[in-house]
Amino acid sequence: MPIGNEFNKVTDGDAEATLEAAWSAGVRYFDVAPWYGFGLAERRFGHFLHNKNRNDYVLSSKVGKLFKASKSNKHADIFPLSDSPNDVVYDYTADGVRRSIEDSLQRLGVDSLDVAFVHDISPDFPYFPTSWEEQFAIAERGAFPALSKMREEGIIKAWGVGVNRPEPILRVIDVADPDVCLCASQYSLIDHANAVNQVFPAVRKKNVSLVIGSALNAGFVSGSPRYNYGPDNHKISPAHIEKRDKLRAAAARHGVDLRTAALKFSSAPDVVVAMVVGASTHQQILEDANSMHVKIPAEFWQELKSSGLIEKDAAVPEA
Repeated sequence: MPIGNEFNKVTDGDAEATLEAAWSAGVRYFDVAPWYGFGLAERRFGHFLHNKNRNDYVLSSKVGKLFKASKSNKHADIFPLSDSPNDVVYDYTADGVRRSIEDSLQRLGVDSLDVAFVHDISPDFPYFPTSWEEQFAIAERGAFPALSKMREEGIIKAWGVGVNRPEPILRVIDVADPDVCLCASQYSLIDHANAVNQVFPAVRKKNVSLVIGSALNAGFVSGSPRYNYGPDNHKISPAHIEKRDKLRAAAARHGVDLRTAALKFSSAPDVVVAMVVGASTHQQILEDANSMHVKIPAEFWQELKSSGLIEKDAAVPEA
């Protein structure tokens, strides 16, 4: 999350301007998490949203990580640019989830969340003290039933998992009753085969919706020197670079902006109800918003399918 200073230092003023630009462009769904900047992103969102009518927007945040201020905090080990005073505790128990939501509401300065995503119980998350399967088992006993109860109580409207890999999504829809999952880093022009062939059919069968995150693979599609997230995201495989080069060449042949095509592609499947796209400047927000109104020629998508750059069964936007 750029507004949590994950990749670069963003000032409070720039964060406010970015959110204001999103609002002015018509964005009414905002996704945040305690994890982003160890509380920084939620505080910034809260500063912006406290002047807005709570009924005018949809807000999701995440649970599973609690934060406690400490003079000897270790925030610099994970988010060195966040200047956070906090340390993190991983807690997927029922009590931990309730505490997490209460803490988020305090930082955000709002009285409710619309959606709570159980965050990062996934094979790719590198910071757990035990295996992700052990953390998932704790959530299955604690977080999942607690969130279903909070949904019944009206504290939240919906819940699911927010993860970068398919395994937790496929597992949670079998062991619990989520409404919507945040499928991050799994459905982009670069990498989408598993989502098309496994995740989408499974969630369709269970009537679970998806929010797509990181359609640009943390900016890789649009030229950033990283691929997705984590401490090793600067180590980009030659195969991903080669595929991006081929996509760029195809886009150039058809007069298409590749970043725009990537955003349109990730919004096209029937199971997708929203996308979350990170931005750190008002200009990025405006470019993203404008991209959603661009029409891309059908011939571009036909070339990508015929050349094997995207799956033949992948949904594409209407021209």
